[in-house]
Amino acid sequence: MAPTRESRRSVFRRIAHRPHADWPVYDSTPLYGQSSLDGLESDVRIVSQTWFRHDRHESVEKFVHSLPLTYFDFDAHDRYAGPTRYGMEILFRVFFLKECHGWAHETALVEYLDRRPELCEQLGLETVPNQSTLWRSCHKRFTAEFRSTIETAARTILIKAQSAGVNVPRKPKRHRPSHGDEEFESDPDDQAVLDEAAPITEHVSRVVFPAFSLDRGKGCEIHENAYWDLQTYLGLRENLAANEGARSFTYESTRERTPLGHAHREHIRDLSVLEIREMYRQAVNRLLNQVAETEQFFRAGIVAIDITEADPFTGDRTGHENEIIGTKEKTDEYAYQWATVQLVGNAVPIVLDARPVQKGESRLEIVEDLLESAEEMVHVDNVLMDREFDSQHVLEMLSQRGLSYVVPKRMQTSEKAQAKRLLRRDQDRYETDRKLHLGKNKWHETTLIYRRKENSEHNDHRQYSVFMSNRGSGFLTEYGYRWEIESGYRSIKRFMAATTSKNFGLRFFYFAFACLLYSIWRAVDLLVQVKLTGEYEHSPIVTADNTLTLLKKETGVG
Repeated sequence: MAPTRESRRSVFRRIAHRPHADWPVYDSTPLYGQSSLDGLESDVRIVSQTWFRHDRHESVEKFVHSLPLTYFDFDAHDRYAGPTRYGMEILFRVFFLKECHGWAHETALVEYLDRRPELCEQLGLETVPNQSTLWRSCHKRFTAEFRSTIETAARTILIKAQSAGVNVPRKPKRHRPSHGDEEFESDPDDQAVLDEAAPITEHVSRVVFPAFSLDRGKGCEIHENAYWDLQTYLGLRENLAANEGARSFTYESTRERTPLGHAHREHIRDLSVLEIREMYRQAVNRLLNQVAETEQFFRAGIVAIDITEADPFTGDRTGHENEIIGTKEKTDEYAYQWATVQLVGNAVPIVLDARPVQKGESRLEIVEDLLESAEEMVHVDNVLMDREFDSQHVLEMLSQRGLSYVVPKRMQTSEKAQAKRLLRRDQDRYETDRKLHLGKNKWHETTLIYRRKENSEHNDHRQYSVFMSNRGSGFLTEYGYRWEIESGYRSIKRFMAATTSKNFGLRFFYFAFACLLYSIWRAVDLLVQVKLTGEYEHSPIVTADNTLTLLKKETGVG
């Protein structure tokens, strides 16, 4: 079926209402101009991701001639100075088509167009260019960067179309390692890792950081990038606060003007929690689009939801009782708490979203909120949570969404009694169905799974753990993936700038930005592993320090 005016309108209306998509990207951030190739690649990703989900959009070719490009300034990438017969936009679409089919030479493209006058009209061609004209256009008229963008954009739409179940002219080429050096494939050395990580880190940071912005008005002398550079710099060293970091940054940065610590904090304080979360989600969506082009990234998978807390707060919390709340262990200490949803299992452990936890919020509210974000970005199959989310209403909500879950259950009297019976029988596992009361004669049906711990130090019912799952014991092994979120928190806190401020927005921004640095590290590691070995192992070969050092160079430091 051919696209219609209504189907196109439906696509772009859907894009406009997506909270994590900006199109065209140059119009949403000052860091991309109308001639930015990175911006063009981003726009192709955003449009194609939604385009092929429409029932009428079943053709890659029709996407090629339907993609809006009138806003893009092609002149910066045109090396011809005089008048030409074929405009750059038309040639972009023609070579876009060539890359989608994977033709090595222009002759195949010419023959294909000669047989399809209707397609030529849709592409804006009054006559079909000959082979030599097309060759000169590609090799003499286009810049090398422009040719690379055509290749990247074509690969992107093939991947998006294939993911949506649309027939594609050829199987898209994913990022593959170079097979010229078997030593690198089997055991890449440190220098090879760094050589690959450097350009990938540069590219990822260029794509991700523009999602963050400050509403400072026009005519500011200090470039907005300098603020994000400083925030990254604060994450380069442990326990570095803004004032001290800003002084060091002034001397180490290659920028002429850098923000002072107090000015940096003031601008961050002006951001609301909602604004910070929106920018974070946009940045992560950009990051996901980068790693999704590898076969090793799994968009369908498992997420873990958890809550972490800052170091105990020892000052006066008067006026901040709703924000500086108790600890998860219910001690007499107080701390800020943050909740996250993170990819785990076979996927690269990227933090999809983060939010603060405030007094009075239910676990149901927190889980629903985070899942809304996660399901906007990835397809979720299974949700793993800690026992603090042991709530029948949370479990019912997950089941209503069609999601499977594994959650440890707090042992009450009946569970302790059952564990004692299992101990007397010397039974390692036991499974039983249970109905949990939701109120008003409504029930949630789940399965309780008792599992004996190996080498337990206890000799009573505490030898057993009890889990709840709506998919039976087959999913229990997946719960081991949840440890990734705990190890991730340790790294995230390593990336956080230090502060004694009680400003809630500032505190949350520091945590969210640290989550972003962590996610960039894990994404860069995946891309480097795939480039060097063609595989992805969860144990990183790019260290966090490697990534921070490379990001340090990106901030103009060192």
